[in-house]
Amino acid sequence: MLEKKLSYKRSVLRHLYFAGALSCAELSDQIGKSLPLTTQIVNDLIEEGSVIEKGLAPSTGGRRPLQYSLKSDAAYIVSVAMDQFVTRIAILDMNNRYLTEIEKFELPLSRNSEALSQLAERIERIVLRSNIPKDKFVGVGIGMPGFVDSIKGINHSFLPVPSALLAEQVSHGSRAGHDGHRSTSVASSKASIAKYIGGRLGLPIFIDNDSSLIALAELKFGAARNRKSAMVVNIGWGIGLGLILNAKLFRGENGFAGEFSHIPMFSNNKLCSCGKSGCLETESSLQVVVERAVEGLKSGRLSLLRDLANKSFDEASSDVIMAAGKGDKFAVELLSEAGYNIGRGVAVLIHILNPELVVLSGRGSLAGKIWQAPIQQALNEHCIPILAAGTGIEISALGYEAELIGAAALVMEHY
Repeated sequence: MLEKKLSYKRSVLRHLYFAGALSCAELSDQIGKSLPLTTQIVNDLIEEGSVIEKGLAPSTGGRRPLQYSLKSDAAYIVSVAMDQFVTRIAILDMNNRYLTEIEKFELPLSRNSEALSQLAERIERIVLRSNIPKDKFVGVGIGMPGFVDSIKGINHSFLPVPSALLAEQVSHGSRAGHDGHRSTSVASSKASIAKYIGGRLGLPIFIDNDSSLIALAELKFGAARNRKSAMVVNIGWGIGLGLILNAKLFRGENGFAGEFSHIPMFSNNKLCSCGKSGCLETESSLQVVVERAVEGLKSGRLSLLRDLANKSFDEASSDVIMAAGKGDKFAVELLSEAGYNIGRGVAVLIHILNPELVVLSGRGSLAGKIWQAPIQQALNEHCIPILAAGTGIEISALGYEAELIGAAALVMEHY
């Protein structure tokens, strides 16, 4: 009975986190329990200091019900947003406000056998430094690039687990095979990132693809909220995609849906990070924008941009976006060219999925409306008008913080 009650309480807290404020009647409907039981659960949570009265709901013609919301300090989440070069970590409260400043540091993932242990150490240090009791943390959510199996906690592209733990898990898997469970060979196995970090921190760990979490943030708190179908384009070092179908995040059969970057669209003989050539990524990513900016400056292009060749991709891309915001012709030209190519890819997706909305999110969305004109031009040229007419293009209001918010939402989805 106690276990059931705890489950009901967590369900109420989860729904309040995503909705912001709900009445007992609304909570009763959403958790599928009777109104008297739901009211009792809410009262218990108020006594425990997790829930507060929010005030009366807006009038709909009848009696206005009392609404409830989470106290911001009811619990906390460690949120981690990773890309191929930079990682950001923050602690968020139940209102998705940052309790600490976002800690940002360079952590290259490619061919870095120490990346996972360095990540775990950073998270551990931030948790300890916060002086928050460990039982106040709901868990740790981590967004990362690559082919991520969120169920098994495995990244097939990056973040290899230390060999000692891999051997331990393979050994355990082999023993399990004698008990009738699937055995695991050394050659084919990959150890769980979630299990490794969770073992060090003593907290629940959840991982997912960065673009999926950006889409989750937009679905729950951003431009795609209350939308039945949307495509969330993550403009970064690649061009990621999160698919929202029937008001739910669509991950595909193995969780790998949305590899938008690797649609072969160009006969440019340029090698992509996936090992193939001519992918969308090779003509439209922020990495390509930076490389072309460096080449342009070397050839004598006039620009506000300076010394990009000696800066990291992170710094250089920020400089290009900032310069474009100031009206720098060269910077605007670079982003417009990339935007047009993204638009060509979006046109393909519109033909297949006919979405209600396309949201431009992630790091690149900081360039704002600069993206809209070239993307719309590409749609005008490459999309059947009757299909394109029904699809809106919006710039994310969550921007570069979308992945951090999505990582927190991932934890609460599993609460």
